[in-house]
Amino acid sequence: MAATDDATGGAPGTGPKAFPAPPPDARLLSVYQELRRRGVAGFAEVSAELGLAAEEYERCRDELVSLGLIAPTTATHAEREALRTGAWRPDLDTVAAIDPEIALLRLLERERERLREHLAEADQAYSTLETLAGTVFRASPLRAGADVEQLTDYRRIQQVLEDITDVIQSDLVSMHPTSLVQEVAERVLSRDRRQIENGVRVRAVYSRHAASHPEVAEMLTRRVEVGVEVRLSPHVPMTMIIADRQFAMVPIRPENAAEGAILVRGPALVGSYLGLYEHCWHMAAPFGHDVGADRGGDGLSEQQRAALRMLADGMKDEKIARTLGVSLRTVSRMLSELMQELGAQSRFEAGVRAVRLGWLD
Repeated sequence: MAATDDATGGAPGTGPKAFPAPPPDARLLSVYQELRRRGVAGFAEVSAELGLAAEEYERCRDELVSLGLIAPTTATHAEREALRTGAWRPDLDTVAAIDPEIALLRLLERERERLREHLAEADQAYSTLETLAGTVFRASPLRAGADVEQLTDYRRIQQVLEDITDVIQSDLVSMHPTSLVQEVAERVLSRDRRQIENGVRVRAVYSRHAASHPEVAEMLTRRVEVGVEVRLSPHVPMTMIIADRQFAMVPIRPENAAEGAILVRGPALVGSYLGLYEHCWHMAAPFGHDVGADRGGDGLSEQQRAALRMLADGMKDEKIARTLGVSLRTVSRMLSELMQELGAQSRFEAGVRAVRLGWLD
């Protein structure tokens, strides 16, 4: 909300004095808190229960929409056919509440786009804002600890997924025990293209059984062509989506995904889920590359395993190359690929992680 016009002034000779914008009024805050509690609700119904007058109803709705804190939706689940044909339309009253941090990130992104298009002369100022925004996104003081929310409304789950994937800055990982329906798959492909164009690394693990179906294999091939890193595993324990190490969504009960989902915010707890994901990722094989007889269940060749053992023993690259009978360049490339697979920042860390994962047993 902007400061009122008469909120400027100052002592004679001191020039105009700017005051900070006032905090949200109690009515607006009450409406938003109730909508947040419900997740998806009729705006008119909530307003009536809180005793808002007609002019307050319009003001609160307009301000929450402009701030991106609510989004129009429908009172019933969207039919797949309507989603596929584009016939789905939100109704005039039902709204879904948006998390404040998501609304803030979207607002920042809109402002960045506006600056790029209309304020070319303010390059230096824009660079400063971009650096500050990047620091906020990476450090994420939005959720310093961990916050867990149980979601049982299908519309709310879909809205949260859209919100999260809309503001990803660097990494999106997921795993899927089953295949995607065609309508959802098309939306995922569209999102893949947009995120990869923005520099996001996208990884996905699928069940090897699901990928044995021709239509699923075709879909995975299309994702790989777009730039998604896809792997297959004999067993995928649950559906999981993790964004930027800050948001994670998993089912309430993995054996019955229809019961709803758990949304986790904050690196403290998301890091645990990410550890499970990385283990599944390293145990899976790249899509389109069958694991041959010379490879173990972890997908490593004997040459790679030997190189890792020597790396863990502290051997230099030159000695590893001589021992394996390959060039120094081959060893450097091999170790670089293994470090990337292990998510290690140093060669020493790669050796430690390989031992922990049992790759050297």
